[in-house]
Amino acid sequence: MRTLNEQVPAPADVGNALIGIRGGSEVSLDLRLEAVHEGILVSGIATVEIAGECGRCLNPIGFKYGADIQELFYYEDSDEFEEDDDVDQYWVIGDHMDIDPVLRNAVGTVLPFQPVCRDDCLGLCNECGANLNDDPEHHHEVVDPRWAALAQLSEAATEDVATDKTSDEREEK
Repeated sequence: MRTLNEQVPAPADVGNALIGIRGGSEVSLDLRLEAVHEGILVSGIATVEIAGECGRCLNPIGFKYGADIQELFYYEDSDEFEEDDDVDQYWVIGDHMDIDPVLRNAVGTVLPFQPVCRDDCLGLCNECGANLNDDPEHHHEVVDPRWAALAQLSEAATEDVATDKTSDEREEK
């Protein structure tokens, strides 16, 4: 058994369009490597910096995440393998193991599809794009386009009534 405590660069493109690990950022590996009959059992924690933006208000999001890893890497000449294509199998090639796919599976599957900066994030105004978290009372008077013609008639009628009142007031004087 060996322990491995190292800082390595992160693989590129782990995550989705809004959140993930930035390629080349630092990954802290705290792993235990154990020789078993079929290969090498790798277990431990990979600590990564998650970065992205809120899916509602587009503010930046960032936090550290400790991904639990436990995976068996088979020796090249091992007869212990699954013929099932749906099962991920990892191999020891020479003296090397590629941990990138394991890290992708451990981190990529726990990232939210629509991340939010906080649970009660109000997002952006649909009309002008203002951040509603800064001004929760922000709103616009929106007239349904189907009623727009009727609203114009109502405005015209109001103007006519105002004009009639002004004319009546002049006549009384």
